[in-house]
Amino acid sequence: MVYETDNRTIGKAVARVLDGETLDRTDGLALLSQPVDELAAAADHVRSQLGDGTVDACSIVNAKAGNCAEDCGFCAQSVHFDTGIETYGFLDPEEILEAAKRAERDGAQRFGIVVAEKGVSKDKRPEEWADVIRAIRLVRDETDVEVDASLGILTREEAEILAAEGINHYNHNIETSPQFFPEIIDTHSFEDRVKTLELANDVGMDLCAGVILGMGESPTDRVDAAIALQDIGVSSLPVNILNPVAGTALGEKLGEAADISTEEIIKTIAVYRLLHPEARVRLTGGREVNLDTDEQHLPFEAGADGILTGDYLTTGGQSAGDDIKVMEEAGLKPNMDANEFDKEAVKARADEDGLANDGTIETAARTATSNAEIDD
Repeated sequence: MVYETDNRTIGKAVARVLDGETLDRTDGLALLSQPVDELAAAADHVRSQLGDGTVDACSIVNAKAGNCAEDCGFCAQSVHFDTGIETYGFLDPEEILEAAKRAERDGAQRFGIVVAEKGVSKDKRPEEWADVIRAIRLVRDETDVEVDASLGILTREEAEILAAEGINHYNHNIETSPQFFPEIIDTHSFEDRVKTLELANDVGMDLCAGVILGMGESPTDRVDAAIALQDIGVSSLPVNILNPVAGTALGEKLGEAADISTEEIIKTIAVYRLLHPEARVRLTGGREVNLDTDEQHLPFEAGADGILTGDYLTTGGQSAGDDIKVMEEAGLKPNMDANEFDKEAVKARADEDGLANDGTIETAARTATSNAEIDD
Protein backbone atom coordinates (compact mmCIF):
# COMPACT_ATOMS: atom_id res chain seq x y z
CA MET A 1 0.00 0.00 0.00
CA VAL A 2 1.51 3.34 -1.10
CA TYR A 3 1.42 6.07 1.52
CA GLU A 4 0.24 9.29 -0.08
CA THR A 5 1.68 12.58 1.17
CA ASP A 6 3.02 15.78 -0.31
CA ASN A 7 5.88 15.69 2.20
CA ARG A 8 8.75 14.05 0.31
CA THR A 9 10.92 13.49 3.40
CA ILE A 10 8.15 11.63 5.19
CA GLY A 11 6.90 9.82 2.09
CA LYS A 12 10.33 8.43 1.21
CA ALA A 13 10.94 7.37 4.81
CA VAL A 14 7.63 5.50 5.02
CA ALA A 15 8.27 3.74 1.71
CA ARG A 16 11.71 2.62 2.85
CA VAL A 17 10.40 1.34 6.18
CA LEU A 18 7.62 -0.64 4.52
CA ASP A 19 10.20 -2.10 2.13
CA GLY A 20 12.06 -3.47 5.14
CA GLU A 21 14.83 -0.89 5.27
CA THR A 22 16.17 0.43 8.58
CA LEU A 23 16.27 4.21 8.87
CA ASP A 24 19.42 5.81 10.30
CA ARG A 25 20.41 8.80 12.40
CA THR A 26 20.27 11.22 9.46
CA ASP A 27 16.76 10.05 8.69
CA GLY A 28 15.68 10.39 12.31
CA LEU A 29 16.95 13.96 12.58
CA ALA A 30 15.30 14.92 9.29
CA LEU A 31 11.99 13.40 10.36
CA LEU A 32 12.04 15.10 13.76
CA SER A 33 12.00 18.49 12.00
CA GLN A 34 8.81 17.73 10.04
CA PRO A 35 5.32 19.05 10.94
CA VAL A 36 3.85 17.11 13.83
CA ASP A 37 0.51 16.25 12.17
CA GLU A 38 2.13 14.84 9.04
CA LEU A 39 4.74 12.94 11.04
CA ALA A 40 2.14 11.44 13.39
CA ALA A 41 -0.06 10.31 10.50
CA ALA A 42 2.88 8.62 8.78
CA ALA A 43 3.92 6.79 11.95
CA ASP A 44 0.34 5.69 12.52
CA HIS A 45 0.25 4.31 8.97
CA VAL A 46 3.42 2.30 9.56
CA ARG A 47 1.99 0.94 12.80
CA SER A 48 -1.24 -0.02 11.02
CA GLN A 49 0.67 -1.86 8.28
CA LEU A 50 3.18 -3.69 10.47
CA GLY A 51 1.31 -4.02 13.76
CA ASP A 52 -1.80 -5.92 14.81
CA GLY A 53 -4.07 -3.03 15.77
CA THR A 54 -3.68 -3.64 19.49
CA VAL A 55 -2.06 -1.92 22.44
CA ASP A 56 -0.01 -4.27 24.63
CA ALA A 57 -0.43 -3.49 28.34
CA CYS A 58 2.12 -4.30 31.01
CA SER A 59 2.05 -3.65 34.74
CA ILE A 60 4.84 -3.55 37.32
CA VAL A 61 5.47 -3.90 41.01
CA ASN A 62 8.13 -1.98 42.92
CA ALA A 63 9.47 -5.09 44.62
CA LYS A 64 12.03 -3.26 46.79
CA ALA A 65 11.81 0.46 47.52
CA GLY A 66 14.53 2.98 48.23
CA ASN A 67 18.07 2.87 49.60
CA CYS A 68 19.64 2.58 46.15
CA ALA A 69 23.31 3.58 46.10
CA GLU A 70 23.18 4.88 42.50
CA ASP A 71 22.79 8.61 41.82
CA CYS A 72 20.38 8.66 38.84
CA GLY A 73 19.20 12.26 38.79
CA PHE A 74 15.56 11.39 38.12
CA CYS A 75 15.14 8.68 40.76
CA ALA A 76 13.30 9.18 44.05
CA GLN A 77 14.75 5.92 45.38
CA SER A 78 18.37 7.03 45.45
CA VAL A 79 20.05 7.50 48.83
CA HIS A 80 21.73 10.58 47.34
CA PHE A 81 18.43 12.49 47.51
CA ASP A 82 15.97 13.30 50.28
CA THR A 83 12.59 12.60 48.70
CA GLY A 84 10.62 11.28 51.65
CA ILE A 85 9.49 8.08 49.97
CA GLU A 86 8.58 4.99 51.97
CA THR A 87 11.29 2.34 51.82
CA TYR A 88 11.07 -1.40 52.30
CA GLY A 89 13.02 -4.57 51.59
CA PHE A 90 12.16 -7.14 48.96
CA LEU A 91 8.46 -7.97 49.15
CA ASP A 92 7.22 -11.37 50.18
CA PRO A 93 6.83 -13.39 46.96
CA GLU A 94 3.17 -14.07 47.84
CA GLU A 95 2.54 -10.31 47.85
CA ILE A 96 4.12 -10.06 44.42
CA LEU A 97 1.84 -12.87 43.24
CA GLU A 98 -1.19 -10.94 44.50
CA ALA A 99 -0.04 -7.93 42.49
CA ALA A 100 0.34 -10.10 39.40
CA LYS A 101 -3.17 -11.49 39.86
CA ARG A 102 -4.50 -7.94 40.05
CA ALA A 103 -2.59 -7.05 36.89
CA GLU A 104 -4.04 -10.15 35.19
CA ARG A 105 -7.55 -9.13 36.21
CA ASP A 106 -6.91 -5.63 34.82
CA GLY A 107 -5.88 -6.92 31.41
CA ALA A 108 -2.09 -6.77 31.58
CA GLN A 109 -0.34 -9.13 29.19
CA ARG A 110 2.96 -8.95 31.02
CA PHE A 111 3.98 -8.26 34.60
CA GLY A 112 7.33 -6.82 35.61
CA ILE A 113 9.12 -7.50 38.89
CA VAL A 114 11.20 -4.36 39.38
CA VAL A 115 14.00 -3.53 41.79
CA ALA A 116 15.56 -0.07 41.59
CA GLU A 117 19.17 -0.67 42.50
CA LYS A 118 22.46 -1.35 40.72
CA GLY A 119 21.73 -5.06 40.69
CA VAL A 120 20.18 -7.91 42.64
CA SER A 121 23.19 -10.01 43.54
CA LYS A 122 22.93 -13.78 43.73
CA ASP A 123 26.27 -14.01 45.56
CA LYS A 124 26.05 -10.99 47.88
CA ARG A 125 22.38 -11.36 48.88
CA PRO A 126 21.47 -15.02 48.33
CA GLU A 127 18.30 -14.89 50.45
CA GLU A 128 16.93 -12.00 48.42
CA TRP A 129 17.89 -13.75 45.19
CA ALA A 130 15.98 -16.83 46.36
CA ASP A 131 12.90 -14.65 46.94
CA VAL A 132 13.26 -13.20 43.43
CA ILE A 133 13.27 -16.69 41.93
CA ARG A 134 10.34 -17.80 44.09
CA ALA A 135 8.32 -14.74 43.02
CA ILE A 136 9.06 -15.45 39.35
CA ARG A 137 7.93 -19.05 39.71
CA LEU A 138 4.72 -18.10 41.51
CA VAL A 139 3.70 -15.58 38.86
CA ARG A 140 4.76 -17.90 36.04
CA ASP A 141 2.84 -20.88 37.40
CA GLU A 142 -0.28 -19.23 38.81
CA THR A 143 -1.20 -16.53 36.27
CA ASP A 144 -1.54 -16.15 32.52
CA VAL A 145 0.62 -13.01 32.30
CA GLU A 146 4.13 -13.10 30.85
CA VAL A 147 6.76 -12.60 33.55
CA ASP A 148 9.25 -9.78 32.99
CA ALA A 149 11.99 -8.49 35.26
CA SER A 150 14.02 -5.35 35.83
CA LEU A 151 16.69 -6.22 38.37
CA GLY A 152 19.59 -3.97 37.41
CA ILE A 153 23.00 -5.04 36.18
CA LEU A 154 23.40 -8.81 35.80
CA THR A 155 26.22 -11.32 35.74
CA ARG A 156 26.09 -13.97 33.03
CA GLU A 157 25.18 -16.63 35.60
CA GLU A 158 22.28 -14.52 36.87
CA ALA A 159 21.07 -13.85 33.33
CA GLU A 160 21.16 -17.56 32.49
CA ILE A 161 19.14 -18.42 35.61
CA LEU A 162 16.50 -15.79 34.84
CA ALA A 163 16.17 -17.04 31.28
CA ALA A 164 15.84 -20.62 32.47
CA GLU A 165 13.09 -19.56 34.90
CA GLY A 166 11.07 -18.17 32.01
CA ILE A 167 11.63 -14.41 32.14
CA ASN A 168 10.12 -13.11 28.90
CA HIS A 169 11.51 -9.57 28.65
CA TYR A 170 14.40 -8.14 30.62
CA ASN A 171 14.02 -4.41 31.17
CA HIS A 172 17.05 -2.18 31.56
CA ASN A 173 16.46 1.33 30.26
CA ILE A 174 19.31 3.26 28.68
CA GLU A 175 17.46 6.47 29.80
CA THR A 176 18.98 8.80 27.19
CA SER A 177 21.71 9.14 24.56
CA PRO A 178 25.27 7.97 25.26
CA GLN A 179 26.53 11.57 25.23
CA PHE A 180 23.87 12.93 27.62
CA PHE A 181 23.95 9.96 30.01
CA PRO A 182 26.86 11.35 32.14
CA GLU A 183 24.79 14.49 32.79
CA ILE A 184 22.21 12.34 34.57
CA ILE A 185 24.20 9.49 36.20
CA ASP A 186 27.74 9.34 37.63
CA THR A 187 27.85 6.05 39.52
CA HIS A 188 27.71 3.76 36.50
CA SER A 189 28.11 4.15 32.76
CA PHE A 190 26.01 3.87 29.64
CA GLU A 191 28.22 0.95 28.65
CA ASP A 192 27.37 -0.85 31.92
CA ARG A 193 23.72 -0.83 30.90
CA VAL A 194 24.43 -1.96 27.37
CA LYS A 195 26.53 -4.88 28.65
CA THR A 196 23.65 -6.19 30.76
CA LEU A 197 21.24 -5.91 27.83
CA GLU A 198 23.68 -7.84 25.66
CA LEU A 199 23.96 -10.55 28.31
CA ALA A 200 20.19 -10.82 28.60
CA ASN A 201 19.88 -11.11 24.83
CA ASP A 202 22.69 -13.67 24.62
CA VAL A 203 20.89 -16.06 26.97
CA GLY A 204 17.57 -15.78 25.18
CA MET A 205 15.56 -13.08 26.91
CA ASP A 206 13.80 -10.44 24.80
CA LEU A 207 14.85 -6.88 25.53
CA CYS A 208 12.77 -4.04 26.90
CA ALA A 209 14.83 -0.85 26.98
CA GLY A 210 13.88 2.76 26.53
CA VAL A 211 14.23 6.35 27.57
CA ILE A 212 13.06 9.20 29.75
CA LEU A 213 12.13 12.34 27.83
CA GLY A 214 12.26 15.85 29.25
CA MET A 215 15.41 15.61 31.40
CA GLY A 216 17.10 18.49 29.57
CA GLU A 217 18.30 16.43 26.63
CA SER A 218 18.30 17.89 23.11
CA PRO A 219 16.15 16.62 20.23
CA THR A 220 19.36 15.16 18.79
CA ASP A 221 19.86 13.20 22.03
CA ARG A 222 16.39 11.70 21.58
CA VAL A 223 17.27 10.47 18.11
CA ASP A 224 20.68 9.21 19.25
CA ALA A 225 19.03 7.21 22.02
CA ALA A 226 16.75 5.54 19.47
CA ILE A 227 19.74 4.71 17.26
CA ALA A 228 21.56 3.18 20.25
CA LEU A 229 18.49 1.03 20.86
CA GLN A 230 18.59 -0.09 17.21
CA ASP A 231 22.14 -1.31 17.80
CA ILE A 232 21.07 -3.14 20.97
CA GLY A 233 17.97 -4.69 19.39
CA VAL A 234 14.80 -4.20 21.46
CA SER A 235 11.32 -5.63 21.03
CA SER A 236 9.77 -3.27 23.59
CA LEU A 237 10.74 0.42 23.74
CA PRO A 238 9.27 2.17 26.79
CA VAL A 239 9.03 5.94 26.51
CA ASN A 240 8.85 7.65 29.90
CA ILE A 241 8.27 11.37 30.29
CA LEU A 242 9.95 12.89 33.32
CA ASN A 243 7.74 13.49 36.33
CA PRO A 244 10.19 15.57 38.40
CA VAL A 245 10.20 14.49 42.04
CA ALA A 246 11.05 17.10 44.66
CA GLY A 247 14.43 16.38 46.23
CA THR A 248 15.95 14.64 43.22
CA ALA A 249 18.62 16.38 41.18
CA LEU A 250 16.26 16.88 38.25
CA GLY A 251 13.42 17.90 40.53
CA GLU A 252 15.58 20.66 41.96
CA LYS A 253 16.84 21.68 38.52
CA LEU A 254 13.58 21.61 36.54
CA GLY A 255 10.95 22.21 39.21
CA GLU A 256 7.58 20.57 38.63
CA ALA A 257 7.62 20.30 34.84
CA ALA A 258 9.53 18.14 32.37
CA ASP A 259 11.62 19.98 29.79
CA ILE A 260 9.52 18.94 26.79
CA SER A 261 6.33 20.09 25.07
CA THR A 262 3.35 18.01 23.98
CA GLU A 263 4.33 18.51 20.35
CA GLU A 264 7.85 17.27 21.06
CA ILE A 265 6.47 14.20 22.83
CA ILE A 266 4.26 13.31 19.86
CA LYS A 267 7.07 13.92 17.37
CA THR A 268 9.48 11.75 19.34
CA ILE A 269 6.98 8.89 19.60
CA ALA A 270 6.40 9.08 15.84
CA VAL A 271 10.12 9.08 15.02
CA TYR A 272 10.67 6.14 17.38
CA ARG A 273 7.99 4.21 15.52
CA LEU A 274 9.70 4.88 12.19
CA LEU A 275 13.13 3.98 13.55
CA HIS A 276 11.75 0.87 15.32
CA PRO A 277 8.91 -0.22 13.03
CA GLU A 278 8.40 -3.67 14.54
CA ALA A 279 8.97 -2.95 18.25
CA ARG A 280 6.27 -2.18 20.76
CA VAL A 281 6.69 1.55 21.34
CA ARG A 282 5.33 1.70 24.86
CA LEU A 283 4.06 4.87 26.55
CA THR A 284 4.98 4.58 30.21
CA GLY A 285 5.68 6.75 33.27
CA GLY A 286 4.83 10.43 33.37
CA ARG A 287 2.23 10.42 30.63
CA GLU A 288 -0.62 11.44 32.93
CA VAL A 289 1.20 14.49 34.31
CA ASN A 290 2.68 15.65 31.00
CA LEU A 291 -0.36 15.12 28.77
CA ASP A 292 -3.81 16.49 29.48
CA THR A 293 -6.63 13.97 29.72
CA ASP A 294 -7.85 14.88 26.24
CA GLU A 295 -4.32 14.49 24.83
CA GLN A 296 -3.50 11.00 26.09
CA HIS A 297 -4.80 9.33 22.93
CA LEU A 298 -2.45 11.33 20.69
CA PRO A 299 0.69 9.15 21.10
CA PHE A 300 -1.40 6.14 20.03
CA GLU A 301 -2.33 8.03 16.88
CA ALA A 302 1.39 8.63 16.28
CA GLY A 303 2.66 5.07 16.33
CA ALA A 304 2.62 3.98 19.97
CA ASP A 305 1.20 0.49 20.55
CA GLY A 306 2.17 -0.37 24.11
CA ILE A 307 1.36 1.02 27.54
CA LEU A 308 2.40 0.64 31.16
CA THR A 309 -0.83 0.63 33.10
CA GLY A 310 -1.41 1.29 36.80
CA ASP A 311 1.09 2.73 39.26
CA TYR A 312 4.79 3.26 38.61
CA LEU A 313 7.69 2.81 41.00
CA THR A 314 7.08 5.73 43.37
CA THR A 315 4.31 7.69 41.63
CA GLY A 316 0.69 6.86 40.94
CA GLY A 317 -0.87 6.10 37.59
CA GLN A 318 -4.42 5.82 36.37
CA SER A 319 -6.79 2.88 36.23
CA ALA A 320 -6.57 0.10 33.66
CA GLY A 321 -10.15 0.90 32.66
CA ASP A 322 -9.25 4.49 31.83
CA ASP A 323 -6.26 3.25 29.83
CA ILE A 324 -8.52 1.00 27.75
CA LYS A 325 -10.69 4.03 27.00
CA VAL A 326 -7.59 5.89 25.80
CA MET A 327 -6.74 3.01 23.45
CA GLU A 328 -10.25 2.94 22.07
CA GLU A 329 -10.30 6.70 21.51
CA ALA A 330 -7.26 6.18 19.27
CA GLY A 331 -9.11 3.45 17.34
CA LEU A 332 -7.13 0.58 18.87
CA LYS A 333 -8.02 -2.34 21.11
CA PRO A 334 -6.20 -4.05 23.99
CA ASN A 335 -3.94 -6.97 23.19
CA MET A 336 -5.11 -10.33 24.57
CA ASP A 337 -2.44 -12.70 23.24
CA ALA A 338 -1.28 -13.94 26.66
CA ASN A 339 -4.21 -13.05 28.88
CA GLU A 340 -7.79 -12.97 27.63
CA PHE A 341 -9.91 -10.73 29.82
CA ASP A 342 -13.24 -8.91 29.93
CA LYS A 343 -12.40 -5.35 28.93
CA GLU A 344 -15.91 -4.10 29.68
CA ALA A 345 -15.60 -5.38 33.24
CA VAL A 346 -12.27 -3.59 33.60
CA LYS A 347 -13.80 -0.34 32.37
CA ALA A 348 -16.81 -0.79 34.64
CA ARG A 349 -14.60 -1.15 37.70
CA ALA A 350 -12.93 2.14 36.81
CA ASP A 351 -16.33 3.82 36.47
CA GLU A 352 -18.15 2.27 39.40
CA ASP A 353 -15.94 0.86 42.14
CA GLY A 354 -12.35 1.27 41.01
CA LEU A 355 -11.45 3.67 43.82
CA ALA A 356 -9.93 2.39 47.04
CA ASN A 357 -11.14 3.68 50.40
CA ASP A 358 -8.45 6.36 50.53
CA GLY A 359 -9.53 7.81 47.19
CA THR A 360 -6.68 6.34 45.19
CA ILE A 361 -7.07 3.98 42.26
CA GLU A 362 -6.55 0.34 43.12
CA THR A 363 -3.74 -1.08 40.99
CA ALA A 364 -1.46 -4.09 40.92
CA ALA A 365 1.40 -2.16 42.48
CA ARG A 366 -0.80 -0.85 45.29
CA THR A 367 -2.13 -4.35 45.95
CA ALA A 368 1.40 -5.59 46.68
CA THR A 369 2.81 -2.69 48.64
CA SER A 370 -0.19 -2.17 50.91
CA ASN A 371 1.21 -4.92 53.14
CA ALA A 372 4.87 -4.05 52.82
CA GLU A 373 6.90 -3.61 55.99
CA ILE A 374 7.92 0.03 55.76
CA ASP A 375 11.44 0.88 56.93
CA ASP A 376 11.82 3.68 59.43
